[in-house]
This record gives sequence, C-alpha cells and structure tokens, in this order.
Amino acid sequence: MIHPEQVIQMLNPTATATAHPGPVPTVIPTPPDFQVASADGHRTLWVMFGIMVASSGVFALSSWNVPISRRVYYVITTLTTIIAALSYFAQASGHATSFSCVTVRDHHEHVPDTFHESCRQIYWSRYVDWALTTPLLILDLSLLAGIDGGHTLMAIVANVIMVLSGLFSSFGATGTAQKWGWYTIACVSYLFVVWHIALHGTRIVSAKGAGVRKLFSSLGLFTFILWTAYPIVWGFADGARKTTVDTEIMTYAVLDALAKPVFGVWLLISHRALAETNVELDGYWSHGLAADGRIRVGDDE
Repeated sequence: MIHPEQVIQMLNPTATATAHPGPVPTVIPTPPDFQVASADGHRTLWVMFGIMVASSGVFALSSWNVPISRRVYYVITTLTTIIAALSYFAQASGHATSFSCVTVRDHHEHVPDTFHESCRQIYWSRYVDWALTTPLLILDLSLLAGIDGGHTLMAIVANVIMVLSGLFSSFGATGTAQKWGWYTIACVSYLFVVWHIALHGTRIVSAKGAGVRKLFSSLGLFTFILWTAYPIVWGFADGARKTTVDTEIMTYAVLDALAKPVFGVWLLISHRALAETNVELDGYWSHGLAADGRIRVGDDE
C-alpha cells in the first residue's frame, strides 16, 4: 500500500521539503542595557556636595565684615554654590535622575536583525542647577564690567534657553532632529551670551581702570573657556553616549568646581583689592522700606 505522502513526493519532489521545513536559525534578542553610575560616580557626587557646602560657608562668613551696600558679589557667589550644593545632594541621593532610552539595531549575518533598548541615566537636576547658577555668574560679570541692564537681561534669557535646550536634547532620540535640533538651539543661544557679555562687556569695561579691565578679561576668558567645554562634554556623554556615566559625572564635577568655587574665590579676593569694582546698592537693598514709604492701613491721606 502506497502512503499518500509517497504519492505527493512522486508528483512533486519538493513538496516534502516544503511541508516539513528544517530548523530555522534563530537569535535570542539582546536584553536592554542600562548605563548608570557606579560607586565611584556616587562618591564623586557626595564629594562635590561637601565642596559646595564648604564653599558656601566660606563665602557667607567672608561677607560679614563687608557693608551690606557692597555685599552684592558675596550674595551672588554664595547663592551660586548653595544652589549647586542642593543639586549635588539631589544627584547623590538619587532623587533627581531619570532614564533616556533609545532603540538600538543589532546586525546579524545569517538571520534578521534584532533590536534592543539602551537606557542612559540622566541627572536632570544638573540642568536645574545650571539654569539658576549660570545667570548669577553672568550677573557677576555684568556688574563687574558695568554692562547695562538690557544686555544683561538678554544674556540671562539666552543662557536659560541654552540650558533648557540641552535638557530637552538629552531626552531626544539619537540621530533625530529632536536631539540635535535642540542642541543647535543651545549652541546658537550660547553665541548670544558671548555677544552680550564678552564682546559688549569688553567695550563697556574699557572705560574703567586697567585693573578692572584685566580682571574682567581674565574672569571672562576663564568662564567662557569652561562654558565651551560643557557642550563638548555633553556631545560625548548625553549626546552620542560615547562615555560612561561615571566619566560624565567626574568631568562635570571638575568643570563645576572651577566655574563656581574657584571663580568665586578669584572674584572676591580680586574685588577686595580693587576699590573700582565696588558696586554701591543703597535704598531697599541696604535699608529696606523707609518709614515714610510704608503704607499704613486706616490713613486717610
């Protein structure tokens, strides 16, 4: 008796192969990978928290023997490191972090390509820190050079746009306009900051003494070299994801230490030695509301 499958085989020799295919090569999908900070990164964050707290204490104590009318540089510098300390505490304690995930294509030679998720840890409180502290640094430089309020305000707004654009870009998909479009906006905003502070400030400060001009030029160059390094680090870290999260943390820690405590020490020591840098703020800043200017409920006039 001929089995039906034998008849099919005689009529169509390839039918068996079709009806009973051999094993198909398969690939086990790659599990998601997570780029996160290790113990070294967390230790760096705690160390930076301590540095910022200590710097805030030093700056605050050094202002006690300075008249309130001349204390504006001390107040700004102290607030800068206090905000930075809060940011580093948030990062070190793990309360200000999120993940940015992208889909990565895995190529294979003999089987279809597969995909997996790659998630990188993003410390968003870092951007909150920069959005609040870099305007204070701009204000320090503007007061030092005597830049008018209009240019100072434009520089501060451009700076905030730059920082927020960097934050939005960090969560954008790799290789898309969402990521690199925001990055471009951040770079253009940075050029506006340079225009209003570095270029315009150089012209304004030229009317002051040689000591003030030299101090402003030195601090300005120092600041903008550091600020140019930030987007470069971002490009390798949150942008292209070519560095580890630990390397990112340590690099930003060095830049923050130079841009805040070191900048503050340099400014305050030089300010004490140069009387021309004094900014006298009277009125409400120094004396509050005068008795004659207070509103009293129940007065007829």
